[in-house]
Amino acid sequence: MIVWEDLLSLHAIRRLSDIIRKRWNLGIGFCHANGEPIYIPEARKFRTARALCVVVQSNPEGMAGCQNVGFAVTRLLRDKSAPVDNRVESSPFRCHARLNEFAMPIVVEGEPVGNVYTGGFFTRERFDEEQADVVQRLEIYGLDRADVTAACARMPILDARERDYLKELLELVVEEITVFQTEITRREKRLDQLQKELITRYSYDAIIGKSRPMQELYRILDKVIDSDSTVLVQGENGTGKELIARAIHFNSRRKDQAFVVQNCSAFNDNLLDSELFGHRRGAFTGAVTDKKGLFEVADGGTFFLDEIGDMSPALQVKLLRVLQEGTFTAVGDTLPKRVDVRIIAATNRDLKRMVERGEFREDLYYRINVINITVPTLRDRKEDIPVLVDSFLANQAHGRRLVGKKISRRAMEKVLDYNWPGNVRELENEIERLVVLSGDEKLIGEELLSPRIRQQVLRDEVMGVREPITLPTALETLERNMIYEGLKKTHWNKTKTAVELGISRRNLIRKVTKYKLDQRRMRAERN
Repeated sequence: MIVWEDLLSLHAIRRLSDIIRKRWNLGIGFCHANGEPIYIPEARKFRTARALCVVVQSNPEGMAGCQNVGFAVTRLLRDKSAPVDNRVESSPFRCHARLNEFAMPIVVEGEPVGNVYTGGFFTRERFDEEQADVVQRLEIYGLDRADVTAACARMPILDARERDYLKELLELVVEEITVFQTEITRREKRLDQLQKELITRYSYDAIIGKSRPMQELYRILDKVIDSDSTVLVQGENGTGKELIARAIHFNSRRKDQAFVVQNCSAFNDNLLDSELFGHRRGAFTGAVTDKKGLFEVADGGTFFLDEIGDMSPALQVKLLRVLQEGTFTAVGDTLPKRVDVRIIAATNRDLKRMVERGEFREDLYYRINVINITVPTLRDRKEDIPVLVDSFLANQAHGRRLVGKKISRRAMEKVLDYNWPGNVRELENEIERLVVLSGDEKLIGEELLSPRIRQQVLRDEVMGVREPITLPTALETLERNMIYEGLKKTHWNKTKTAVELGISRRNLIRKVTKYKLDQRRMRAERN
């Protein structure tokens, strides 16, 4: 859609309009693709006062004809053949007063978006004939013949060369408009595409976050959803591993099929076997009927196995068979069943370390670890906390008279400073608690925060940071903070931290000692 205010402010169009006005006292008219005139102040600046037009517009019928010229132009251009590759030419026509005009459509990427026209002149070769035609035409409006004849004598008269020049100038006007509008249209399409991508990404079920770690996660999800490969989702408790699994399923081609969830630590070995693979009647005491297993329920869909690291070695073997062959045998049955299920597994345990210790089958580990997704902790994406807080407040207000609740600036500072070992789940529970305790108050103060959050020792106080007053002090502060964050990120692995920071391990140890960042010292100071 054209924003005419911006378009008609273009310097090139104004310059071309000045040339046309100064040379022949002709104006330029603009209308929408449907012929509706452009009624904005910027458009009036392109008009001129011509003797015959003043006479015509003194009559109500004549004025109506001038106001409807855009519709006449649109009908004329619509009847012409469609342009090829946006290349258009001007078309001559006679206005309602029988004066000569040129019109051109504005075509952007194959679509007409408006029209431009100029004129109101006689041709030198046919002046007498055209003047007689105008006088005869305007007598219909009841205009005086002498007034019309006198006005015709003061109208622009163009020979063939001048008409070609006018057409060329008009075509330059349309070219400037087309180039400008094409660029705007392409930018808008690009923005629309980006917006659609963002909507797709942020519609991954209930996942909330725009931080860099979450952007990386969305990029991985974009690539994963269209495949049937097994996915291993790793992350701390409370990071939202099940939300990731749901996002993958409900954005995949399996979205209309079942999404089944089972926590592998919720049952003992025998019960989990029956739950996953089903059983036949009489397979064990209490098995009075046949029972479908969750793998059979999930056939055609997605099966999310949470806490897979807690699965026994015996069940690991049966799971491996499902992954490799797509078959399983129910408890007490002898005939295998075939299923088409996409497996998404999740754990907060270090499966690789478990494989090394013989606690998890190596072949199963590599089979479920085809695509690995690590969900970032909340402390690694703290810029998402305000968005999460607003979302949780809105969720708590849904269906209740709690709309408009906010937490105070100081409370938000405390929330941002806290390390959130329980991640997003802990934050959601805290917001629910704050909403309940705040009652009818719209603004939630810091005094309502849980003691562990309200009374935390700030990191900078622990590290002894002071307000830098000199460049050396500021550099030391920056170095101390970078080392501290690096140690946290690598879980106090000094070798990995040194690599991250690009310094030697010996140099890192020296600086850790200098800044008193030893983990045990930090813990002692916190306590």
